[in-house]
Amino acid sequence: MGTIELEDIELYAYHGCFKEEQIVGNYFNVNISLQADCSTPSKSDNIKDAVNYQRIYDIAKEQMAITSHLLEHVAQRIIDALYNEFSGISNVKVKVSKKNPPLGGQLHRVSVTLTK
Repeated sequence: MGTIELEDIELYAYHGCFKEEQIVGNYFNVNISLQADCSTPSKSDNIKDAVNYQRIYDIAKEQMAITSHLLEHVAQRIIDALYNEFSGISNVKVKVSKKNPPLGGQLHRVSVTLTK
């Protein structure tokens, strides 16, 4: 088994419980880690045998484009879409972080991490 990680994907999206957040938007970071059998692609050197990193990125981008109130909801949608897209993956971990959340104080980010 191997671990595939996409780290600090930065996207602009419209998630939040406040109406203003869903209008103005904010910057978010997404981190994805998953386990996959890498034995075949490590020998074949063929993208068709591998879990395609580009597709992982596209799934994160697609799900982040769907407005949600909660980061938990976004993270779960990403996990579900990854499992629907790729057979043979396991231990998927998704962390979604909102930069500069409107919490009334100085805070760099707030994050939610889900694992399945």
